[in-house]
Amino acid sequence: MILQTIEKYYTWGLIAILLLNLAQRKIPNSSKKRFATIYLAALLLLFEIGVVTILSRDLNHNFAWLVLAVVIGIFFIFRKRTFPFRFRCADCNKTLDFNHIIGHDDNLCQECYYKAHPEEAAKKEEEEKQRAIEEKEDDSDSWKDALTVNDINWDLWEAKEVCVITYLFKDDQVLLIDKKTGLGRGLVNAPGGHIEETETALEAAKREFTEETGLSVDDLKMVGTLNFQFRDGLSERGYVYFAYAHEGDMVETEEARPFWCPVSEIPYDKMWEDDIHWLPLALEGKKFEGSFIFDDQKMVDKVITIEEDNEEE
Repeated sequence: MILQTIEKYYTWGLIAILLLNLAQRKIPNSSKKRFATIYLAALLLLFEIGVVTILSRDLNHNFAWLVLAVVIGIFFIFRKRTFPFRFRCADCNKTLDFNHIIGHDDNLCQECYYKAHPEEAAKKEEEEKQRAIEEKEDDSDSWKDALTVNDINWDLWEAKEVCVITYLFKDDQVLLIDKKTGLGRGLVNAPGGHIEETETALEAAKREFTEETGLSVDDLKMVGTLNFQFRDGLSERGYVYFAYAHEGDMVETEEARPFWCPVSEIPYDKMWEDDIHWLPLALEGKKFEGSFIFDDQKMVDKVITIEEDNEEE
């Protein structure tokens, strides 16, 4: 009766072993354990042949013990090949998860494996960094179709570019530029540009001002932050500075034509559309943060928060 039951359910056991083998193929560094499942399937097949022979020839069922002994003997002789599986890490004795039990020939947990193979750990870390960068880029792109500022989760929003913009004041005048190149070409703005990897926002503000006007500025104060999401996918954060001291001679550069302008005559109609909403607040001494959506040079929506009283416009 026992042999008939074994013969009846043998196929399911073989299928289970072969399915296990298929699962192992998806796990790296598992060639020994994949072959081990094949060996186990072969031993199971050998035992099944013995059982079928006994049943078909109506032999004494006790011969099954002999067949079993032969199978166990073969298993013992080739035990390193037929059963390389371990349930605990060979190094730290930590319980292994299912994938590390059926795969990973070294029988090490992931932490111990990376200790033994630092080059693999470095590669994995680099892959994760690259994946994080790609995810951030995807997140930035996901906001490009936003129609209102409230459509964007600004806590998750990431700027692809970070820049500075600096207004220099002398008496009742402010220094502006006619932008000749790059983003905002053809508009009136204040000197500024991108922050380099190795510099702070303040250092960038001083450097960009000199590059665009020939003047060196000092006594800078940060007055606000600007967040821009463009419909073409560009996202940019800008830090706004006011400067009250300068040295040098003003010159026109390839990027900009600088000029002094009375503060009362700032040409908002020739500037980015957002400027008229936050620059007067900054001139009043209010610190602010503004978030804007632009379609090219056309402002779609805005929200400005004044830090002093937490009001919104």
